[in-house]
Amino acid sequence: MKSVFVTVGTTSFDELISCVTSEDVIQALRELGYGRLVLQIGRGAVEPAPYSSAEFTLEVFRYKDSITGEIRTADLVISHAGAGSCLETLGAGTPLLVVINDQLMNNHQLELARQLHRDGHLYYCTCRTLSDTLKTMDLSALNPFLPGQTEKFATFLDKAVGLQ
Repeated sequence: MKSVFVTVGTTSFDELISCVTSEDVIQALRELGYGRLVLQIGRGAVEPAPYSSAEFTLEVFRYKDSITGEIRTADLVISHAGAGSCLETLGAGTPLLVVINDQLMNNHQLELARQLHRDGHLYYCTCRTLSDTLKTMDLSALNPFLPGQTEKFATFLDKAVGLQ
């Protein structure tokens, strides 16, 4: 059974959790062959009830000591655009769809997602476009994020946040 792991990191992104558990997105995931959705909801106020049926399973947790296992076993990761979440997922070689929190001020997450998309490493969208992006993206077209590119990533991140 193909699985999707959703992470918001250590923060909250209630809009993403609400969106990814909407009927429209669940239906899109099922049509794409995904039967398991695992949500890491951080400190968010939105906490969907876990459930399991013959066709689909939803699992929910706030935090774990490490989410490396979830990232490595997922067939797709849907994540906020936090640098740590992006780098860990890309480093694991798991396909990544970043959902931008467009309510953030000085949104460096958007700059990070755009650059990694330009380099062919991930897809990105907003909550409003998540369902359509899932239906149209081609995960086989993504370029691997090769070992040793962490320095390139760190340099880009320093520029994005104004440290360079």
